[in-house]
Amino acid sequence: EEEDTALVAIFEKDITKEHTHLELDPVVLFGFVVGMIPYVNHNPPGKSLHGAKMFKQAVGYCSPNQGYRVDTDSYELYYPQKHLVKKKVMDLFNSDERAVIQNFVVAIMPYYGYNMQDAVILNGGAIDRGLGRLSYYRTYTSEETIYPGGLKDSICYPDEDVEDYLGTDAYSILGPDGIAEVETFVSRKNVIIGKTSPPKYVEEISEFGVLKEKRIDSSMEIRKNKEGYVDKVFLNSDGIAKKVKVKIRTPKIPELGDKFASKHGQKGVVGYVAKEEDMPFSVNGLKPDLILNPHSIPARMTVGHLVEMLAGTAACASGKEVDGTAYSGSSVEDLKKILTDNGFSPTGTETFYDGLTGKKVVGEVFTGQISYRRLYHFVSHKMQARSRGPVQMLTRQPTEGMEKEGGLKFGEMETDCLIGYGATMLLNEKLLDDSDKIVVPVCKRCGIVAVSDNVQKKTYCNMCNKSEIAKVAMPYAFKIFMDELRALMIYPRLSVKEF
Repeated sequence: EEEDTALVAIFEKDITKEHTHLELDPVVLFGFVVGMIPYVNHNPPGKSLHGAKMFKQAVGYCSPNQGYRVDTDSYELYYPQKHLVKKKVMDLFNSDERAVIQNFVVAIMPYYGYNMQDAVILNGGAIDRGLGRLSYYRTYTSEETIYPGGLKDSICYPDEDVEDYLGTDAYSILGPDGIAEVETFVSRKNVIIGKTSPPKYVEEISEFGVLKEKRIDSSMEIRKNKEGYVDKVFLNSDGIAKKVKVKIRTPKIPELGDKFASKHGQKGVVGYVAKEEDMPFSVNGLKPDLILNPHSIPARMTVGHLVEMLAGTAACASGKEVDGTAYSGSSVEDLKKILTDNGFSPTGTETFYDGLTGKKVVGEVFTGQISYRRLYHFVSHKMQARSRGPVQMLTRQPTEGMEKEGGLKFGEMETDCLIGYGATMLLNEKLLDDSDKIVVPVCKRCGIVAVSDNVQKKTYCNMCNKSEIAKVAMPYAFKIFMDELRALMIYPRLSVKEF
């Protein structure tokens, strides 16, 4: 109710008789994260909030004691940089001491269709020089549990006589104490912490009248798609039980499918990594680090993105940081004057030449320096594929989830899509052959599931005692459904016909 009747002036000089309030400073108009977006007053509110949301996903320099922290997941950008276009909020919070950005040379132009939709093109030479490179850290923890009766786990190198022994190759990187050696490479199916546990039940008595303890292997393996190097090992003990933490370091180089975003919500995944010699270049020989799709600007209306590119070029040309604070920072006219004084085009456009053909690109290309952030969405962590693997115990269908080596769900919408195209053979393959297909003997006369007697090696109907049996392929889930109906004294009958 108060907001409906309030008229707030941003500057003191704007106050009129109609105004009821005055802002303390334009900086406090926005929150901390949105306040760090340069020229945010030129963007739609939705895109500014979108950019603020991705600020939480940015990878940078998180802590000065990174080497001694044991967070479950953490990231460290190799070459974080200071902002060329700054805001008052950044100085208040010393944001440069916790940098999460790198300054990219960005050109807004198409590139042979590789940057359609949200895709961006990266310069392979810039990646070789360290652009977007980082380390991903994953910490694995294992401890010795003490059970009632005095039994407990043991962190050690498992013997070959333990149950569920994984084989010699799985324990190849373990030291004599059962813990992975520092700076050794850990790949999939490698054990990083060896551990054995006591049996769940008391074993049989040996020939000497002593209980034999058949221990079980409960070692910790590396998670799928998280291969890397053993960075550090932390070992704690209270004299009774041990606790081990192993920190794995994985170098992450930008590749196809990785995600980058500017502060203005201009996100994009890498659609192509071009060789440096194939990148377009300006008259002065400048090659962009990133090529952005021109359709990204009118669709998202992020004019602040363009102004920051202009301001970044002005900062590089003048050697001074540019104030990008909303409403009170350097205006576009100020930026044009700086560019003109330093011999640059005031519009931020340059003449470019195609790196593949050497021909001049038609029209001027808008290019400039802008801060970009690499997000923690790595394509190597999201890749999931399966040809064969474990199935669920109840339904015999493939398991779900990457960690369980599961497959991707083929749901109702996908099924309806194939039905709409009339792709019946593909539909049968996905819903039956690649899932829980089972061949069931069915009585031709009664239509109920027959009985298979493996001892007498014959199949017969339990109701009519006939042996006119047909083999019917069906999903195992459907067989379970019929079994549950029979448990309710409802006997479903199948109509079997020869084709």
